[in-house]
Amino acid sequence: MLHGWPYDIYSFVDVAPALASAGYRVIVPLVRGYGTTRFLSADTPRNGQPAVLALDLIALMDALKIDKATIGGFDWGARTANIVGVLWPERCKGMVSVSGYLIGNQQAGKVPLPPAAELQWWYQYYFATERGREGYEKFHHDFSKLIWRLASPKWDFDDATYDRTAASFDDPDHVSIVIHNYRWRLSLAEGEPKYDDLERRLAHSPVVAVPTITLEGDANGAPHPEPGAYAKMFSGKYEHRTIAASATICPKRRRRPSPRPLLTSMLAEPRMGQLSWLYFYAAGMRHNVNRQTPQSRAAVLAVFGAPTSHSCEKRYRAKCERAPDTTRAPPPYAPRPPI
Repeated sequence: MLHGWPYDIYSFVDVAPALASAGYRVIVPLVRGYGTTRFLSADTPRNGQPAVLALDLIALMDALKIDKATIGGFDWGARTANIVGVLWPERCKGMVSVSGYLIGNQQAGKVPLPPAAELQWWYQYYFATERGREGYEKFHHDFSKLIWRLASPKWDFDDATYDRTAASFDDPDHVSIVIHNYRWRLSLAEGEPKYDDLERRLAHSPVVAVPTITLEGDANGAPHPEPGAYAKMFSGKYEHRTIAASATICPKRRRRPSPRPLLTSMLAEPRMGQLSWLYFYAAGMRHNVNRQTPQSRAAVLAVFGAPTSHSCEKRYRAKCERAPDTTRAPPPYAPRPPI
């Protein structure tokens, strides 16, 4: 499961344990430039191209010897899932994509939009300036908190919830990755030539053929396309779900339905059943899943950061190779080191 900007792995703190307790192997990596991720060389370009982020996911799957996976994500994470589904469909069993089809290209980024639409992308144009880069570097904590409030106007998150994620923005390469990502989209920053072939393949907006569920919240304050605009971009088995704000923002007022019908759905229709299960728990991605309770903490079986060294990779792989024992209660929660 893949997070976006400006979020991190805690976006799935309720989703991951629900899937893991059902017997699924769950992997939630940090995107490069977030949390504990580190570049191994000071000479490596701090590249935030969308295709490169997708390559990171493929490299992670290779390192963990995962041939194929169901991939879910929102924002940058949904775009990464879309790209993997197009360029490496043999690695993707199915997809859950919040806000639908998000593959873009530099040529499309040059096309002007109506004024009201341009206003929604104010931060992208701010990042295009050196003042914007310096401002984000100096005020990234408050800047990202503002984005949270604008993107999720009905989510009444507290400071502790935000600060837990905001620690990921202190990564030494965070600002460089974010700025490069948004400047690249506007053709204001160069990509690396070795990825030009991937960009050419994505430039004509290829359709996604893998089974997909797209999600949208009815209280999403971030720029996003209407579902009808992207349905044609998914040529395989496809469903769209609109999530009511009350179902994701007010969990105490509405109990989750029993997972048993979803498990039955999986047995009856395994391909879309897996997606239905992930859809059910992914419903709160944009608004509410940063919530963390003692019960969800105790159930977390596999929430990992990206490997940053050979020894870390071996430990990372060893953790993932242990199949969860669904006959016993999960082990006590062991907190991750501060990020």
